[in-house]
Amino acid sequence: MNKLQKTLTVIICLTICPLAGFGRALYEIPDQSRNTGKITAGEPYVTVAVHKIGKLAMTVSNQGHFGKGFIAGAGDPMGGDAPSCTYPYPGQQSYLFAGAFWIGAVIGRDTLVSVGADGWRNTKELWPDPAPRGEIIYRSLLNKDPEAVSEQDFIAMYTDTVTNPQHVVIDNWDGRPHIPLGIEVTQRSYAWSYSYAEDFILFDYSIKNISNKTLEGVYMGFYVDGDVMIGENGKGYDDDICGFKRVIPSPQGCGFVDTINIAYIADNDGRDMDSPCPYSTNSVTGLTGIRVIRTPSDSLNYAFNWWISNGAAPMDFGPRKAGTPDDPFRDFGGFLGTPEGDRNKYYIMRHAEFDYDQLFCALDHTADGWLPRDEQAYNFADGFDTRYLLSCGPFDIDPGEVLPMSFAYIGGENFHTDCNAFENLFDANDPYPFYNQLNFEDLGINSMWASWIYDNPGVDTDGDGYYGKYRICGYDSTFAFDTVSFDPLVVDTIVVYLEADTIYYEGDRVPDFRGAAPPPAPEMWVLDEYGDTLRSRIYPRIDEFNQGELRVRWNGFHSETEKDVFSNIVDFEGYRVYMSLSPMASDFYVIASYDIEDYNRYIWNGRRNFWELKEPPYSLDSLQQLYGNGFDPNIYDIDHNFFWGDSVFYFAKQDWNADDLSDPDGIHKVYPDEPPPTTLNLDTARVYYPEELTDDGLFKYYEYEYIIKNLLPSRLYYVSVTAFDYGSPTSGLASLETPPNKNYVAEYAQNQNSLAESEGLNVIVYPNPYRVDGGYYAGGFEGRDYIDSTFGGTLIPQVGLTDERTRAIHFINLPHKCTIRIFSLDGDLIREIQHDYPKDSPRSMEERWDLITRNTQAIVSGIYYWSVESEFGSQIGKLVIIM
Repeated sequence: MNKLQKTLTVIICLTICPLAGFGRALYEIPDQSRNTGKITAGEPYVTVAVHKIGKLAMTVSNQGHFGKGFIAGAGDPMGGDAPSCTYPYPGQQSYLFAGAFWIGAVIGRDTLVSVGADGWRNTKELWPDPAPRGEIIYRSLLNKDPEAVSEQDFIAMYTDTVTNPQHVVIDNWDGRPHIPLGIEVTQRSYAWSYSYAEDFILFDYSIKNISNKTLEGVYMGFYVDGDVMIGENGKGYDDDICGFKRVIPSPQGCGFVDTINIAYIADNDGRDMDSPCPYSTNSVTGLTGIRVIRTPSDSLNYAFNWWISNGAAPMDFGPRKAGTPDDPFRDFGGFLGTPEGDRNKYYIMRHAEFDYDQLFCALDHTADGWLPRDEQAYNFADGFDTRYLLSCGPFDIDPGEVLPMSFAYIGGENFHTDCNAFENLFDANDPYPFYNQLNFEDLGINSMWASWIYDNPGVDTDGDGYYGKYRICGYDSTFAFDTVSFDPLVVDTIVVYLEADTIYYEGDRVPDFRGAAPPPAPEMWVLDEYGDTLRSRIYPRIDEFNQGELRVRWNGFHSETEKDVFSNIVDFEGYRVYMSLSPMASDFYVIASYDIEDYNRYIWNGRRNFWELKEPPYSLDSLQQLYGNGFDPNIYDIDHNFFWGDSVFYFAKQDWNADDLSDPDGIHKVYPDEPPPTTLNLDTARVYYPEELTDDGLFKYYEYEYIIKNLLPSRLYYVSVTAFDYGSPTSGLASLETPPNKNYVAEYAQNQNSLAESEGLNVIVYPNPYRVDGGYYAGGFEGRDYIDSTFGGTLIPQVGLTDERTRAIHFINLPHKCTIRIFSLDGDLIREIQHDYPKDSPRSMEERWDLITRNTQAIVSGIYYWSVESEFGSQIGKLVIIM
């Protein structure tokens, strides 16, 4: 069993820079990018990891905080960008400054709180161990890691036991150094690229008491300072609105409502700063929020509090209940918002207040026990630099005991749908017209999916017979009357449902952390027995007309035979071939498709008066077994129904039913006459049925090919083959497909090394002459460099380079191993490039010179010589550069 664990190796040294600031924080947050990668013996190993496999991208740390606000300047240790929280990703819409984990308890006479960060002062009280124990562990289902939960798992561990004042500042509010609770936190965060799970990240905590004292009255909280703006260095955070959404109409219908209990933050109007209407790519029309999905107990108190931190007391505000004799008012020090010090932080988590939404803070809430309207209420109601805390408790943790806590960080799109709504509808004295047109639908659906992945509805995980909570939606009913007594006459009326659906909406309270997945991506690489890559299965060449060609070959054994872990059935539907001129997901487009011939059977529900789809698709053979050999489902559509007994059906193709595998110009089988394998066990087949296997040891039956013709040899093409399923009709889940940008091969449509070496092909240099005004950048022939985030990352264009650093001259028809030299006419060596690739591997026939000399200077106009030397001989030529 191969277990792949990648540790993220970047250390971030933290410094404190006091500043008498008033808006963002009470201290200046330094840029720590210059301090990354430094390891000091015995020091906490502070590092980050970046979730960016889905639409919601976020940086997490091993210090109890997430986002980059408290660790400014940090980059992705795996390469590429490190968004604080970008949604949708890739993009520029930023929704988070930073968030942090808070935990408080009573130990004897002490009220103590430990925080990942408090958001106002430079207080950080959760620290990892030194390396290697303090490193973040990386796991992924994409790597077939048996311990992986998602496509991107990050596991971090930290404690609150560090008291070194170089790391943990003295609490000036309480007038003492940090006193630890004695806890160890294991933080796991999970992310997926699946269409139903790409909008959230799940966080799962295990909190262990490593002290010898019982932690009593424990409360946990999640603090969020969600600045909503374009980019991460702008000034769009002063118009945010915050609130709490309890329920939404259930997408399951029948008049049900779903409880989502999510704290959220959004821009007040969806427009960044003063950007004009209509909305554009520079609009922030979505929202993000936190939903607690698991606590140590079902009988806890929850609190939702929002506030505005500010150095000026009148502007430091948060909703507060007026005091009573039984619950006196807690003075935070002359202001109503920021809870400073351990006792105030514990108070706000313990107090179980549920603040009214920020949009409503100019209304009079005194009848509900709140303080009178603040003088600045109108200023706050239309948006401000707002933070919130979602907390719960109490519970006790005995020495050595471990308690769980899980939450989801969720994004939702289209919260704002009318660009002019805020200007036309918002009135602080009557915010309801504006509030009622806000759209929580996408946030609510994503919130439900987050809870369902955590705990699958209708699944008895532990086998105790309990499948979770359900609803019954009745469509037809009658009454039954039962006489209970005659004197006096008592009749019990019973509603009897003649037709109803049972709909599970919660699981069995045993965590699953799993969901439906697309079929495994087809194999486009040849691997050795140890799982290491030998070569790609894309074979380039130049045809007789000097046109480029890529022969794409793949094996679909795993794609077509593996069961979905969620449904436990094989739901493979087909393949799609994609191509792109960049590795960015948005740039891939379909050039060929194959899918099984199958049909969805819709049945008319007369009582509910609509068509239902309750079953997986039927193959043509299975339909003809049901309705006769000559049955043709294509003639029975929604306007031409099929009557069978007392049922009415119509049929629709699942996908396109493009199932012809005989066309050599389309997707076709490499071995069209090969029968299905005798056994699906590859080891057995190698011993007893070797004739059923290819030279690479793969089943011939699952070998496919597609030839892409008429390509430019000078272009680098990104080619991907994906597998997709037919979805889940019963749960309303659409077809799932492996992402094309996770399974691509980048290749030039040129002759392979083996041909260049065996036939002594001439090396070709292009463009020659190279002209500075040739428009190569605009044509995509240069400047298309991408930063690779390795497994689970998203490649993004490398930006910020000058024109002189993006130029390219290409050498093709190269041997797989050679030395390229460029000389001036005087014989001076300008540049030497060592070209060394495995034979016939991707891009091994091509090399690029960036027009930079060996002295790191830009080249100048002139005539140059080039030479290529290898074991197969030497070639020499001229190159003209016109700058």
